[in-house]
Amino acid sequence: MPIPIIIGVAAAAAAAYGAKKGYDGYQKHSEADEIVKNAQNRYDRKKRTFDDHEEEATHALDSLGSKELEIGQSLGQFKTLADELLRKLNASGQGELKISIPKHELQRIENYSYTAVGVLGAVAGAGAAGAAAGFAVYGGVMTLGAASTGTAIATLSGAAATKATLAAIGGGSLATGGLGIAGGTAILGAAVAAPVLAIAGWAYDSHGEEALKNAQKADHEVDAAVEKLERAINHLHSTEKYARKIKRALLPIYEHFSEYFDSLKAINDLLEDIKGRDADVDAELAKFNDEIIRIIENGYALASILVDVITTPVFKLKKVGGEILKDQAGVPVMETDEDGSMILNSIELDKALIKANAEAEKVEAA
Repeated sequence: MPIPIIIGVAAAAAAAYGAKKGYDGYQKHSEADEIVKNAQNRYDRKKRTFDDHEEEATHALDSLGSKELEIGQSLGQFKTLADELLRKLNASGQGELKISIPKHELQRIENYSYTAVGVLGAVAGAGAAGAAAGFAVYGGVMTLGAASTGTAIATLSGAAATKATLAAIGGGSLATGGLGIAGGTAILGAAVAAPVLAIAGWAYDSHGEEALKNAQKADHEVDAAVEKLERAINHLHSTEKYARKIKRALLPIYEHFSEYFDSLKAINDLLEDIKGRDADVDAELAKFNDEIIRIIENGYALASILVDVITTPVFKLKKVGGEILKDQAGVPVMETDEDGSMILNSIELDKALIKANAEAEKVEAA
């Protein structure tokens, strides 16, 4: 066979081989594209579901935290009024009148109220977005917390207390220089912190064979991410459920407490009115002696129940040798699971809610 013919045949064979390889590469790129596209869609669908649950959980925590802050403020106002009326009773010649609530219970109520008022003041002054949701997460253990100096937060005052309180719940939003406490971001840790890495670009970083391998790798990465998201979704759902459950338990007890508080305010208003008319306040005050004591004691009993529920941690606290572990700022550390998510304190929460309902019924029957 003449040499030119041999060369022509060889060139044709090479061209055919090249075309075949090019087609194979195209097919593999196409297959890689399809794998990546399906993986991205699968991830996006699960991420949208996660985002919806995170929004719901954040809303539930924010609503719970707002109510807990409101309760804390009311407890402080109740104590101020109760102390004033007791002072008036004792100054009216009735003898020294005391309530039967243990001193440590009164201190616990006062500590909680102080913490809540400190957060409310910080929110009003610094616009600390997410503080209510953060308070729902960490507020229950705030009275256990301490400033970085080791001083209990409840013993601080003014700006020092505000700073320590905000530090303990994360310092408010990222925009205000804090760590940011809100919904899933706070409770999920690193569970969903690492999204799939630019999977759309993986398919074209090499030839068809390598592109297909990379696409398959991305597909496995998405499978793992979707599994993590599913666990996170379940965790968010459980957190939302408990946030709403706690709030539902608090509301009727708080409503009953508010009735006693309103009664106390009505008596005080009446006494102020009598005082304004230059009448015999002491004689009028004596008529309310037993009623004032009963209202204050029952109000404090309900306040103690409210504080018991609120200070039961929503998530499990990490303990070492039976002692609660605290970070460098003196804030209690939460236990986490393999995904870095905080672990719901469901058993203790259920116990606290059952106990609260039973004790509230006793007060109501008194």
